[in-house]
Amino acid sequence: MTWQMADIWENIAKAIPDKPAVVDGEKCYNWAEYENRAARVAQIYTDHGLEAGAKLAIYAYNSAEYMEAQFGAFKARICPVNVNYRYLEAELTHVINNSDSEALVFQAQFAPRVAAIRDQLEQIKLFLEIDDGSGEHLAGSIPYEETLQKTEPMPVIERSNDDLYMLYTGGTTGMPKGVMYDHKSFASALLAKGFEMREMVPPTDANGFGPLVQQLHAAGATSRGIPACPIMHGTGMWIGAMIPHSLGGAVILFDNSHFDPKALWQLAADQKATDITIVGDVFAKPMLAALENAKAAGQAFDLSSLQMIGSSGVMWSTDVKRGLLDHLPHIMIVDSMGSTEGSMGSSITTKDNIDIDQTAKFEMNPTTKVLTEDGKPVAPGSGEMGMICNGGMVPLGYYKDEAKSAATFKTFDGVRYSIPGDFATVEEDGSITLLGRGSACINSGGEKIFPEEVEEALKTHESVYDCLVVGIPDDRFGQKVTAVLSLCDGATFDADALQEHVRGQLAAYKAPRAILQVDTVPRAANGKAGYKDAKEIALKMLDLEIV
Repeated sequence: MTWQMADIWENIAKAIPDKPAVVDGEKCYNWAEYENRAARVAQIYTDHGLEAGAKLAIYAYNSAEYMEAQFGAFKARICPVNVNYRYLEAELTHVINNSDSEALVFQAQFAPRVAAIRDQLEQIKLFLEIDDGSGEHLAGSIPYEETLQKTEPMPVIERSNDDLYMLYTGGTTGMPKGVMYDHKSFASALLAKGFEMREMVPPTDANGFGPLVQQLHAAGATSRGIPACPIMHGTGMWIGAMIPHSLGGAVILFDNSHFDPKALWQLAADQKATDITIVGDVFAKPMLAALENAKAAGQAFDLSSLQMIGSSGVMWSTDVKRGLLDHLPHIMIVDSMGSTEGSMGSSITTKDNIDIDQTAKFEMNPTTKVLTEDGKPVAPGSGEMGMICNGGMVPLGYYKDEAKSAATFKTFDGVRYSIPGDFATVEEDGSITLLGRGSACINSGGEKIFPEEVEEALKTHESVYDCLVVGIPDDRFGQKVTAVLSLCDGATFDADALQEHVRGQLAAYKAPRAILQVDTVPRAANGKAGYKDAKEIALKMLDLEIV
């Protein structure tokens, strides 16, 4: 029996055909409609010459069409490729060509960007355009909805556990890279973790999901999840969409072209959402402010159905969690530590244990280890720094990049690990404290300084809204710790006070020697830190040469 998302979702569609699967504004498709539309999209792909193993790029905001395009690809044994909607010509061309994509599904508003690089996309056989009301159009493209309506659904086919699944990650350096998984390893590991968070065990094969979701619906225990972050990234798609889907739940799409926390809470209230998926403080802080403003105005949202807020990939500070739980004492907060290369650990916070919650402290997955560079385990309580090594959900490698694959995926004592570059210490109780990613580490006077640690210290100051810390070239120390930060509304900038605040929490050499105020700290659409942009801003503000 294959363990592929298409097999799982097809079984769910048969079991609960009339239950909601996708909600996107006024579009609301039940499971039978969702499966049928995905099958029609799959047939469009095959009608245009895409065969099993082909790659297909999706270039769109959160939308029902994005979910259908991906489901259809899985059905046809085609590998969908996520394209960041913020990419311009260079990165867009790289991802489409590097992935060997043979088709591009895109929203019409991106037609001008696609037109600008069209001559460079030699492998593309199909341009499938989603009408988004923008009025834009790519000449020669095929209309998504019109073509779907006149295409018969593709019959269900036999698939393989070895079918390729791939997610492109921007990383911290270089061009985006495709992280490869086989479907069985990916689906089984992802769903095992997702079900565990709900104190459930997933079925042993795809056929078992039908009876399971029937039981969940009968018991009124179904999931209605909102990925508040982009589904083009792993956090939004994996945690926010794939896991709720595999529980027979509905995925409620949120307009992520501009993050509006008030609109998010209103959507959660209107749709009686059970889960919301975000990316750390960059989402949680404005969400908390919206709750506070609504309460002050006597217009609190009805969020009684909400059970969980989950996050992965970016720091989620304890103070912000505490604020959310003050407003929503009935929910569970799940803070996962992981990357496109695999999940490593998590922390679960409720109103009952918030007082012992510590930012960046996680319980390791059973398969996660903290090892030295020569593969030796870091002793708990030793204070020694080691590499976080995930031995569970380990990718096959990076697509067409053997050198990077060899450096990231290593074998110690017969166990293959994913080592994306995160460093941590191991506490006496066996939990880990995340220090940061080695590629962003600052070397100042021979001392290693992880930006995340300094950022967290700065963000505990009442005046700081957001910040990033980078290393700037320095003649004396090699690199100078430099903070780029934005202030809370009404706050006054005081660099000396901020430096003293950091020195009260960390060793003096970690305190920023320069603190620069900006209106908005640079981040990607999913909340990930824009360290490259922050460094360029700092160099410009300090009147230094960009190198």
